[in-house]
Amino acid sequence: MARIDAYAYYLSTYSNIRPTRYDSHKKSDLRKIYNHMVKTNKESPLYKLSNEDAVAKYAIDIKESAKMVQNVVASLSDSYGDFSDSFRKKVAVSSDADTVEVKYVGDGSDTEDLEEFSIEVKQLSSPQINRGNFLKNDGLSFTPGTYTFDLQTNNSSYEFQYTVNNAETNLYVMKKIAGLVNRSNLGLGATIRHGSEKAGNADSSALVLTSRQSGRSDMNKHLFEITPGTSADAILAMDLLGINQITKEAENSVFAFNGETFSSLSNNFTINNIFDLSLKKVSEEGQPAHISFKNDVEAVADNVMSLVNAFNGILEIAQNTTEEATGDTNKLLTEMSSISKSRRESLGDIGLMVDNSGTITLDKERLEAAIQPDRAEATFRRLTIFKNAIGAKADTVAINPMNYVNKVVVSYKNPGRNFVAPYFSSVYSGMMLDRYV
Repeated sequence: MARIDAYAYYLSTYSNIRPTRYDSHKKSDLRKIYNHMVKTNKESPLYKLSNEDAVAKYAIDIKESAKMVQNVVASLSDSYGDFSDSFRKKVAVSSDADTVEVKYVGDGSDTEDLEEFSIEVKQLSSPQINRGNFLKNDGLSFTPGTYTFDLQTNNSSYEFQYTVNNAETNLYVMKKIAGLVNRSNLGLGATIRHGSEKAGNADSSALVLTSRQSGRSDMNKHLFEITPGTSADAILAMDLLGINQITKEAENSVFAFNGETFSSLSNNFTINNIFDLSLKKVSEEGQPAHISFKNDVEAVADNVMSLVNAFNGILEIAQNTTEEATGDTNKLLTEMSSISKSRRESLGDIGLMVDNSGTITLDKERLEAAIQPDRAEATFRRLTIFKNAIGAKADTVAINPMNYVNKVVVSYKNPGRNFVAPYFSSVYSGMMLDRYV
């Protein structure tokens, strides 16, 4: 199948996106998705991919952009009193976004008890860092052989083993250990810190271990500990590496909420399940960030813009891909652009300007005029119809992104005798496993 590492591409491109509450689902939602996949499976013909590299990347981009559309549509479909209220969803704002970012994550049913407050950041949370000793890059300080060391976290203990050969160097050995730690996915990141002329160790490097997690509770002395194996050689090797030395302990964030001091294990947390806060830097002394809600006009514009950006995002994926990935006909581009183009006049009347490619730009002055009391109901009805159309198409795309890639049909299934084939509902699944089977 795909020659590129599809899983690595996914991790490097999309895994750092913070999940939202719309990424979790009830059992009934998952059952509905499963049944849809089974139905797609039964009806889909057998096919092969025409250009595996291009298709693998495109399929992942399609899937993830469709998911982003689904989340935005879901966020504008919470239980508000009326359909028009979805686009009046509250939007939080920070007076100093460089210090404290804020996002409203309520469902529209929250009370008015917490309309505004202040946050003064006194300290950011930080990870634990173990920096090893600087060793000459080109020399070999280790006796050739096999060595072990243990990693203890708050919950588990793991043993690592590595081998040193005569032809290797200190730098090579450290890179080998770094790769071993990083591939383990145990909540640590390993890097190599090179020396400098200023420090007088330009020809040396050190191995650095950093916890993915920041902050620590009172119950935990450390986030992780490194100890050598029990043999004398393992102890000597650890003395050389020095990665058992804690250079910097993990620290919690400290902040003043309306003047009262609190702490958190992370720089990201929620308040009353209404505000999602991200602490970015320490505040200037005596200058807290003020958190409040935007006015109705600004909130509507922001909510509409979030929908527009999500739509334009998946449209851009379709526009910028290659013919190798799509074939002669760009099916995704055709279907997505038709949603906006077919509504060009009605959307333009309310400030959503559609160009010839289907891309939408927002005219805030037109939108503001369109949400005045005498036009508001009709405007929100148009927006809701457009939102639902985008959401329905995103649902279809997310279930089977392979429907939009370049492929050659091998054979059609026998009508009336269609059976479910595991993993076949989407070759997308197979790409993720390709390197392991």
